[in-house]
Amino acid sequence: MNKNKIIFWASTGLFFAFQGLMPAFTSQSEMAKEGIRHLQYPAYFGVMLAVFKVVGSLVLIIPQVPARFKEWAYGCFIIELIAAFWSNVAVDGFTPMSLMPVAFLGVLATSYISYHRLKA
Repeated sequence: MNKNKIIFWASTGLFFAFQGLMPAFTSQSEMAKEGIRHLQYPAYFGVMLAVFKVVGSLVLIIPQVPARFKEWAYGCFIIELIAAFWSNVAVDGFTPMSLMPVAFLGVLATSYISYHRLKA
């Protein structure tokens, strides 16, 4: 297996685990609901966000999905992660926890770059 393929699957798999699987299994937990309330979003926003994260993550991880849909998923996740960062900073100020979306943005960027290297 070549290096780019390993990097792609490792970064995309990690991103899928945290942005696809975790929301699928924990979005209705009391802790997740409290997180949405803490950021002053309505309750339906958490459900909508979880559905979009799961669908977007599946688009990234399923090889048969056309490249155009993958590009849209990458773009939407970039917007979502930047918004998550700013939401945390706006409510709680700059804390170590507010950097978590930035870390996932790095994982997403690694996935995106390696995806395009595989296509070249």
